[in-house]
Amino acid sequence: MKHINKCIATLALLSSVFTSCGKDNVAPAIDTNQKAMLSIQFDNIVGDKNLQLNTGTYTNAAGEDFKVSLLRYFISNIKVKTSSGEEYTVPQDSSYFLIAEDNAASQFVKVKVPVGEYASLSFVLGVDSLRSTMDISKRTGVLDPTGGMDDGMYWGWNSGYIFFKMEGTSSVAPVDPSGQHKFRYHIGGFGGYNAPTLNNVRTITVDLTAGGIAKVRQDRESNVHLMVDILKMFNGTTTVSIASNPTVMFSEFSTKVSGNYINMFTHDHTEN
Repeated sequence: MKHINKCIATLALLSSVFTSCGKDNVAPAIDTNQKAMLSIQFDNIVGDKNLQLNTGTYTNAAGEDFKVSLLRYFISNIKVKTSSGEEYTVPQDSSYFLIAEDNAASQFVKVKVPVGEYASLSFVLGVDSLRSTMDISKRTGVLDPTGGMDDGMYWGWNSGYIFFKMEGTSSVAPVDPSGQHKFRYHIGGFGGYNAPTLNNVRTITVDLTAGGIAKVRQDRESNVHLMVDILKMFNGTTTVSIASNPTVMFSEFSTKVSGNYINMFTHDHTEN
C-alpha cells in the first residue's frame, strides 16, 4: 500500500511540474493598454534592381522593355499577429496609406500596436468596400476624394478609388496623343453594385519569422523592411504583355493584374 501511495504522489508531482511548465510556455496576452510605434517600409524594386522613375530600363517575362514614370498604391487594414496566434487590428481610421515612389516619406507606414513580438503582418492592397462607400466626411487624408483626384487615385466618373497605379513607356506600347509609347495600369473595383464581379481588393500576409520578427517596444521603433517587386505584376500566374494590354483600367482583365501583384511583397529584414 505504501508503494502504491508513493507512486500516486510521484505521478501527482510530475503532473504538477508539466502543468507548471505548460503555463510558463504560454505567451502573455496582448496588452492593448501599452502601445508603441511600428514602422513598415515599402521598398519598391524591379527584380534585382532598385526602381528608378523615368531613367531605369527593365524587361518583363514577355521580353518587353519598359520604364516606369509613376507608381502609387493604397495600403490599408493593417493587422499584426504573434507566434501564438494573437492578432491585433489597427483601428481602421488610422489604417489607410498611399505609397508613392516619388514621395520617399510615404514609403514608411507608421502605426501604433501593442508592445509585443510579432511573427506576421497582413494588410489590404486597396480600399475596402465599406470605406469606399462611406460618407465623404469620413474619408479624409489620403482618402479625401478631392485630394485623391489631385493625386490621380480616384475615378470621379466611377466614384471609386484606384488601388494600384503604374504608368510608363515601352517600345511595344502604342503611341498616345503626346507622341509617347505609353502604358497605363489603373487597377480598382471593390465588387460594388456597379460591377459586383469586379473585386480587386487583395489581402497580403507576410511571414516575418525568417527575416526577423518585429519586437515592438516603448523605448524604440521597430521597422519591418518589405521589398515590393513590381516585376511580379507582369510576371505572375498571368504573363501581362504590354503589347497586348497597354492600358488596363476598369475591365475584367484587371483581375489578372491584381492576381499577380499580391505576390509583389516579401520580407527582407526587420530593424529592432
